Amino acid sequence: MKRVNRGVNRVVIIGMGLVGSSYAFALLNQGITEELVLLDLNKEKAEGDAMDLNHGLPFVPSKTNIWFGDYEDCKDADIVVICAGANQKPGETRLDLVEKNTRIFKGIVDSVMGSGFDGIFLIATNPVDILSYAVWKFSGLPKERVIGSGTILDTARYRFLLGQHFDVDPRNVHAYIIGEHGDTELPVWSHADIAGKKISEWTKNNDVKDLEEIFPNVRDAAYHIIERKGATYYGIAMGLVRLTKAILDNENSVLTVSVYLEGEYGHNDVFIGVPAIVNRNGIREIVELILNEEENDKFAHSVNVLKKNLEPVLRQ
Repeated sequence: MKRVNRGVNRVVIIGMGLVGSSYAFALLNQGITEELVLLDLNKEKAEGDAMDLNHGLPFVPSKTNIWFGDYEDCKDADIVVICAGANQKPGETRLDLVEKNTRIFKGIVDSVMGSGFDGIFLIATNPVDILSYAVWKFSGLPKERVIGSGTILDTARYRFLLGQHFDVDPRNVHAYIIGEHGDTELPVWSHADIAGKKISEWTKNNDVKDLEEIFPNVRDAAYHIIERKGATYYGIAMGLVRLTKAILDNENSVLTVSVYLEGEYGHNDVFIGVPAIVNRNGIREIVELILNEEENDKFAHSVNVLKKNLEPVLRQ
């Protein structure tokens, strides 16, 4: 990145729908960035959000300059977060959104790069793994600086439900969901632990079958939420804030995000959710977990599903 020493962090949000506005609100409440720029096709909506957020500044932990802007504001941005695109409707899978959101993203990325942007892209729009690949392809940026939200939310749901099951603070649960952010994702049971004890050791008679309902509830959580309220946005917004903080504060934190594989886990040329170390330069390195045979097979299936759905991106 060419502006590491600029002295002021700037985050640009593209798409002020439910996810974008929730992310902006959570970002402001945690005092993560000094400058926050809001972009949306509906300029009045972005302007209204900027006004509304500015009126809350007397209550936030640190000063933030907030305004509605345009693509030229991306030139000095450290992070551009894309939340724009068509939303998942009841009955739709995330992969159903490939065609329409790929077309939308081509125009967005071309406009951002036309400003002279040289920072880090974060992608939240679904299908996030395929759209992360699209942003990498369209932008020409190094793979380390294109990061999808991946399975960061799925992993949070997994930790929450495990914590709830064992009555333990989910922040003390260490467990990952990897693969597609979607129907082919998988839990890495072989590495899940609480306080250094394998999850199987926490169950009666070492019987992990007690946990059979945990993973389906993680995988299908979005469908249940969409049925009830139309969309999911609070959880992913908070996950994006956590990721933003890891980047701007150079934390070297391990988060399950969508990254480009070049031989890791035995796969190539795909963006997919795996644990990775995140810092000011984006992805420092991918953490390769040793998967058992069943996990390897499920992960390979997830990779293959994503690759089969890349055609709209490759055609651009």
